[in-house]
Amino acid sequence: MQLEILIEKFQQKDEKAFETLYNMYSSSMQGVIYNIVRDTDIAEEVMQDVFIKAWHNASTYSAKKGRFFTWILNIARNSAIDKTRSKNFKNSKQNLNSDFFVDILETSESLDTKTDAIGIAKFVDKLAKKCIEVIELLYFKGYTQLEASEALDMPIGTIKTRNRNCIQELRNMVLE
Repeated sequence: MQLEILIEKFQQKDEKAFETLYNMYSSSMQGVIYNIVRDTDIAEEVMQDVFIKAWHNASTYSAKKGRFFTWILNIARNSAIDKTRSKNFKNSKQNLNSDFFVDILETSESLDTKTDAIGIAKFVDKLAKKCIEVIELLYFKGYTQLEASEALDMPIGTIKTRNRNCIQELRNMVLE
């Protein structure tokens, strides 16, 4: 079935379309979520919530604004970040040793197979080093722009501009 038709049926609350999209995207979403929360059980829980949010907000998706995968990926990323900022999550991680807080991705080669299910690593590798740093922090490690600004010791405006430019460069590579 064509993706456009599948998404249309999903937006019309077709459960079979939901199941098909879930099977298509759940492992990629879970990989992205895991890279942020670093806990398999929590990643599964958040991933379930992501698809429920997508189901309830399906009418807000527009192909004119971007791909469905990108739309649901943003829901996943934002949900994972929200989870790490929740009081319960912070309390559950209070007794962890410092290894938990070491950078999750040292290089773009360390993207695990679930995260790279869509093959994005080969495109990220082609970006300039300054782009790779920003994209890894913001999209794979779940940093806010302010946190990335502090981690890279750069003004937040530079982070925002670099993020926008690097994502555009990545988009151009993927669409070529």
